[in-house]
Amino acid sequence: MTKTLGLIGTGMIGSTLARLAVAADLNVVLSNSRGPETLTDLVAELGDRARAATPAEAAQAGDLVVATIPLSAYTQLPAAQLAGKTVIDTLNYYPERDGHIAELDSNELTSSELVQRHLADSHVVKAFNNIDFGRLTTSARPAGAADRSALPIAGDDEAAKQQVAQLLDVLGYDAVDIGSLADSWRSAPNTPLYGHPYAPPQPEGMSLEEAMRWYLETPGPSVPADRVRELAAAAIRGTAGGILPSFTQD
Repeated sequence: MTKTLGLIGTGMIGSTLARLAVAADLNVVLSNSRGPETLTDLVAELGDRARAATPAEAAQAGDLVVATIPLSAYTQLPAAQLAGKTVIDTLNYYPERDGHIAELDSNELTSSELVQRHLADSHVVKAFNNIDFGRLTTSARPAGAADRSALPIAGDDEAAKQQVAQLLDVLGYDAVDIGSLADSWRSAPNTPLYGHPYAPPQPEGMSLEEAMRWYLETPGPSVPADRVRELAAAAIRGTAGGILPSFTQD
């Protein structure tokens, strides 16, 4: 059972997962590329269950580790310290930010397979990549709630996927297994599962500023497990990558 969640990356998704984890009585070890001293405010907000560290220290400390950084930085993940660990990969491929990656542009690999190749001794599981940080907060529900949402997971190791599914349950979500890392494109940008199912319909006539404020403040609909399965099955693989959204996942 996960007692300590290590986080490599503390942007929008990373900090949201840290808040959900602390609310669920888990310990969190936070890290980013700028150094532990830059996380003082977040640690103070989270309280006694949180501490700041380097990425290597967060990797070593976590029973389960979340990698939530730009895909272009995936080679900076500390492979030695992550060996033998289950690593949750939230990374999405946005060529305008990450630059073009030949293996992804050709669909030779998915982004998660690329991460797994770097973390050869870890068990990579794709999760938390298809929902924005606002909905990740507001859609969380206790087990058994009628309006509980589900999130997709993908991976090559069944035990690792079970570990991630248990974490999702603790944080407020059901998990839907959509297959292997080779299948993880089914929740990537430009697929039916990415973003839109969790977002509320936007009223017309808003300015960009108004729309951004409304989006951040408005909860989305529940997306049950059967709907996640349906959308994953309906996905058609096209060109990899997507347009970087206003509120990035990484």
